[in-house]
Amino acid sequence: MRGVASVALAVGALSGCSVISAVGGGGSPAPPAGPYEAVRRGGGLLFLAGQLGTRDDGTLVPGGIQPETRRALEKIQALVESEGSTMDRVVKCTVFLADIAEWDAMNVEYAKFFPGRKPARTAVGGIGVPRMGRVEIECIASVG
Repeated sequence: MRGVASVALAVGALSGCSVISAVGGGGSPAPPAGPYEAVRRGGGLLFLAGQLGTRDDGTLVPGGIQPETRRALEKIQALVESEGSTMDRVVKCTVFLADIAEWDAMNVEYAKFFPGRKPARTAVGGIGVPRMGRVEIECIASVG
């Protein structure tokens, strides 16, 4: 995941992106656990770093793939909305699954966040998700 985030940040640096701090409190994402920003703005787009299904204290929500997917997308929604955009303006997501066999269960929760027009999406399975999680999701959204 670090490589994907680094590419997004490099693209942002080349396009003159501004750094946006993580949203705080009230069910929002905790500050990043590493040397990156949770969200950056560039060229009318928001680039969101991968979000895990973690609580504000960084621990995984219990219950597996569906609660983790829901929590990751709640954090994404908080970041997107904090920058004046909405989930219907998310144009691309990448989903990283620890086990591709959990694809259908992840989709149950994922679809709830995109009831209208769906963003383009890539999914990768069989990878190590940080913190022993089941899913990590990153997105790009339009603003403005």
